[in-house]
Amino acid sequence: MDDDMWQTVDAVADWLAASSPVSAEMQKVLQILKITEEAGEVAEAVIGAMGTNPRKGFSHDWDDVTDELCDVIVTALVALGRVRPDDAPQTFRHHLRQIAARCPTPS
Repeated sequence: MDDDMWQTVDAVADWLAASSPVSAEMQKVLQILKITEEAGEVAEAVIGAMGTNPRKGFSHDWDDVTDELCDVIVTALVALGRVRPDDAPQTFRHHLRQIAARCPTPS
């Protein structure tokens, strides 16, 4: 992940913190909970894109799903930055490398 991305994540976190009426510790907790809310919006978009809710029909498309997935990612990156403010980028890179090491290489 490049540094520009993390600068943007930090700017979003700062913007959210500036308008928050709760303590930094509670912001951290609420940001983590926000991941679940955003994931629910992904599920709603998938259901809508597939038209599987008979009451709503085709209420979303796959671009909506993409947007919601991006919201989950940004929300999680902000949460990681709040949990690991001194080393979120390094923590993420390290964890991603661990995941990649478990993936089989193509033959």
